[in-house]
Amino acid sequence: MKRKVDLIILSDVHLGTYGCRAKELLQYLNSVQPKMLILNGDIIDIWQFKKSYFPKKHLSILKKFIDFAVKGTELIYITGNHDEMLRKFSDLRLGKIKLTNKEILQLDGKHAWIFHGDVFDASVQHSKWIARLGGVGYDLLIRLNNVINWCLMKMGREKYSLSKKIKNSVKKAVKYISDFENTASELAIEKGFDYVICGHIHQPQMRKITNKKGECMYLNSGDWIENLTALEYHKGKWTIFSYEENKDKLGLRKEEETAEMTLEELISSVTSLN
Repeated sequence: MKRKVDLIILSDVHLGTYGCRAKELLQYLNSVQPKMLILNGDIIDIWQFKKSYFPKKHLSILKKFIDFAVKGTELIYITGNHDEMLRKFSDLRLGKIKLTNKEILQLDGKHAWIFHGDVFDASVQHSKWIARLGGVGYDLLIRLNNVINWCLMKMGREKYSLSKKIKNSVKKAVKYISDFENTASELAIEKGFDYVICGHIHQPQMRKITNKKGECMYLNSGDWIENLTALEYHKGKWTIFSYEENKDKLGLRKEEETAEMTLEELISSVTSLN
């Protein structure tokens, strides 16, 4: 039995990179039935396309998104910096699928402001080559981490995250995350929003921020490289779904979990929406 959810928000899946945890994401998607699904940026990592890495499991994720739309789920794709090439097609609609740069929702009488968050990142906005170089380095770090974790698992030990260790130990990284959250929240309060929802920094979070002008709830959906998290909104309540904490409870059908597809099948699915 699939779990019904009013709204699911995913970000930073980075399809097309070695670090993407497509198998786990597909397992999660096969376990839920959302009324609305928002993909909040960096779903497809177009920056990495030149290396020609896009396995069938990654195509199956895109097919799953389309299947949701075909079966009645409202699907909103918000562009990020790694899929910024899609911004030239902003406000495009294909059936139940909408492509946009930001989204404003009303949720049980409250207003939510949803965008990826790269607008706050100076390296992305003003020195894109630095950001791209950092993206390549991050992907190499994830590949190295995968090898280390394979060895640890063979020895019966727990997995270890190099990137998380680096982020948590570098004061500038910790300050950047804090500044990002505060800046987004302050702008949301000024604009009168109850919720501000971002991705981009790969840091799942849900906390209330208050200043002299008011308060709002800051939420971040995390990522599907390290944290494997999503935001869920159901019956007026927000939660952060963690794959690692719930993987034994998903109870999926085997054929859904292992389903794969070809590029031709994906193109056929997209064209059928019209």
